[in-house]
Amino acid sequence: MTHRQTYQSAPRPVGVRSTAEVEQAFGELERGAAAPNRQTQLSRGSLAAYLWALGRGDTAPVTGARGTGRPDLLALTAEVDAAMVELEYQSQRTVPRDYTQGVHDALSWVCGHTDDHP
Repeated sequence: MTHRQTYQSAPRPVGVRSTAEVEQAFGELERGAAAPNRQTQLSRGSLAAYLWALGRGDTAPVTGARGTGRPDLLALTAEVDAAMVELEYQSQRTVPRDYTQGVHDALSWVCGHTDDHP
């Protein structure tokens, strides 16, 4: 008789964060922005970034790049870079600055560039 052990693999991280951490950050922000007058462009950008990072968005929030499933760290970092370019070069802006800042802040945390999340 052979004894077999079954190992469950941990869910793939979202950037450098665990799925649970990103889900929690998203949930806290979503609850805080749920009131009619409390959702801002900043919170909308962060919420869109979290959804995309979790693989629930059709397109990247700044570049509009299409993909299937959860983006990898390379794609997440590229979106942070695109947000930074949008923030620096205002003449190219097609969305509100605060929305782009929200995307940048959320994805910077997801990628491990900061310990502070929106």
